[in-house]
Amino acid sequence: MFSYRHAFHAGNHADVLKHAVLIATLQHLTTKEAALTVLDTHAGAGLYRLDGDYARTSAEADAGVLRLAAQADTGTLAPLLQDYLDLVRSFNPGAHIRIYPGSPFILQKLLRPNDRLKLFELHPTDLRALAGNVAQLQAGRQVAVLQEDGFAGLRRFLPPPSRRALVLCDPSYEIKSDYARVPEMLQDALKRFATGTYAVWYPIIPRPEAHDLPRRLKAQALRAGRNWLHATLTVRAGGGPRPGLGASGMFLVNPPHTLHAALQQALPQMVELLGQDRNAAHTLEAGG
Repeated sequence: MFSYRHAFHAGNHADVLKHAVLIATLQHLTTKEAALTVLDTHAGAGLYRLDGDYARTSAEADAGVLRLAAQADTGTLAPLLQDYLDLVRSFNPGAHIRIYPGSPFILQKLLRPNDRLKLFELHPTDLRALAGNVAQLQAGRQVAVLQEDGFAGLRRFLPPPSRRALVLCDPSYEIKSDYARVPEMLQDALKRFATGTYAVWYPIIPRPEAHDLPRRLKAQALRAGRNWLHATLTVRAGGGPRPGLGASGMFLVNPPHTLHAALQQALPQMVELLGQDRNAAHTLEAGG
C-alpha cells in the first residue's frame, strides 16, 4: 500500500500538465473575493529535490520541467506554461531548477490569507516530510496536514463555510481500487457540494480501468448537470523499451471558463516541447 513515492517522478511531463492546469484553475478562483477552501486528497511530501537520489534514479524531470525550462529560453511560452514555469522557478533562487514544488506548495503559494488548505497523506515517510516542510511555512491555521485517507476525509469539509472549494484528487493508482474510488468520491462530493471545482489527474496506461475512468467521470458530471473539461497529454507511445508513463489526463468538473482557451494554446506547445516520439499528441474536450 505504501510503495509509491512521487519523489521518483517529480517534475515529469504528467506533473507539467497537472500543475499547469492546477495553477491556472487556482489563479482564476482567487480572483473572487470570498474565501476558498482547497483540499488535496493525496498530498505527498510537498517539496522534492531534483538533484536528489530519488529524482536522479528515474531522471523523469529531465524530460519534463527541465526540458520545458531549457526550451523556454529559445522561444515564447503560452501564458499557462509561463505561469507554471515562473512558479516553479520561484522556489529556486539560482538559475537552475533543483527544487520542485508538489501540489501542496503550489497551492499554498497562490492562496490568500483568508483561504484554507487541507492536505491529506497516509504514506508515513511522505507524511513526516510533508509536516516538516509545511512547518517551515509558518502558515499557522491556513494549512492543515491530516494523516488520513483523502477519499473519506474530504467529506467532512464539503460544503465549506465559504461555499467555495477546489478539490485536487491525484492518487498513485497503484492500488487497483483507486480507479473505482475516484468516481465514487466525485459522485459523493457533487451531492454534498455541486458547485465546487473538482480536478482529477489520472495515468493513461494499458488497463481497462484507466481508459474507463474519464468516461465515468464525465457521466457523473452530466448526471449532476455540471460543466466539465478533459485534457490529455501523450509524450510517447506506451510500452516499448523505455519504462515509465507515456501519457496522462486531467478531468475537471466546474472548470474555470478561461481554462479551455488557455489549454488550446498550451497543449500543442506541450506536445512540441515535451514529445518524445511521433506518437506525441494531445486531446481537449469540454461540455456540460
